[in-house]
Amino acid sequence: MFSGGVLDVLRVAVQDCVYLLDRGYAIESVLDVVGRRYSLRTRQRLALRRTICSTEQSRERECKRRELQQLRGSRVEVDGFNLVIGLEVALSAGLLLRGCDGAIRDLAGLRGTYRMVQETDAALSLLGSVLLQYQPSGLHVFLDRPLSNSGRLKGRILEQAAAWPFEVEVELVANPDRELRGRDWVVSSDSAVLDTAACWVNLLGHIVQHQLPSAWLVDFTGEQ
Repeated sequence: MFSGGVLDVLRVAVQDCVYLLDRGYAIESVLDVVGRRYSLRTRQRLALRRTICSTEQSRERECKRRELQQLRGSRVEVDGFNLVIGLEVALSAGLLLRGCDGAIRDLAGLRGTYRMVQETDAALSLLGSVLLQYQPSGLHVFLDRPLSNSGRLKGRILEQAAAWPFEVEVELVANPDRELRGRDWVVSSDSAVLDTAACWVNLLGHIVQHQLPSAWLVDFTGEQ
């Protein structure tokens, strides 16, 4: 569903979606029309949903994006499950998508459950090693309290973070999206978070590009 000539079809489908979004069509209508036009399967339609946004949204998100080199001395606000699961997917050779806005997303679905996997510790270790290079003043991680095993993941993050030379706080909250609204130096690829954050850092994208170049990444930016 995401290789060979099928990718060419999907890239055209993304262009059609952006065209319609730019003209004010609702995303559900866009996905329905384009999905039927190209006979896309459920998982391919999900990929479109995770990938597309209007041209104006792309521009606004780009204007708010900051480089990792600018992190020094700043407190990083992290959408915890969003980042950790993205890293787990990358490390397990799962599918990643670079969306129209440049953010990298996965197709993993969370329906009230999460469990740590073989790649979890490696993901946290990789996160720490990358942040060490850019020396933030601290890390504030928000985890969805309603998700199962959120407390266990909090404990695992704090265990790893004991060796990091900056302050790390992990907070269980009802809704990380709401907590991250208006904050600076946000790490997330969630569209709703990117649209409401004061500024954001494409940390997952940086890690995949520089630390995990063999990860399975499908690029829909048109720059591949």
